[in-house]
Amino acid sequence: MQPTANDPVPAPLDAADYQSLGEFRRAIRDFLAFSEESAREYGVTAQQHQALLAIRAHAGPEPMSIGELADSLLIKNHSAVGLVARLVERGLVARQASETDRRRVLLTLEPRGEETLQRISHNNLRKLTVTARSLRRVLSMLRKMEIAQGAKAEDA
Repeated sequence: MQPTANDPVPAPLDAADYQSLGEFRRAIRDFLAFSEESAREYGVTAQQHQALLAIRAHAGPEPMSIGELADSLLIKNHSAVGLVARLVERGLVARQASETDRRRVLLTLEPRGEETLQRISHNNLRKLTVTARSLRRVLSMLRKMEIAQGAKAEDA
């Protein structure tokens, strides 16, 4: 979002704020690198892991479609088709036509995909316990900024 001339002047940040942001950015990068390596250890690419997670996390009335997967991963539909084909070939995902709309292809995890995702997810959750410390500091900084903005608005 680009700032405009009408935007209120933000409260100045102090050294601790920048340290929190830097630490959080580093924690995110560290977590993503860890997650990618964890996926590789279980024989899948980072994108394949993200697809398995998106399919498993989908909460719609029916299983996730290829179009929904593309939206979730911020990729083009034809890229999602290729990704799904590789996952099906490896026995991680199953495709089936929707009973309500035969044009829609629905995705479910095969038992091997479930197991792979579960192992990677356990690793990632252990890593996130370390990352959570940085997140708490940034959230504390954001609360402080919100309070300062609220006080400024009340004064105006």
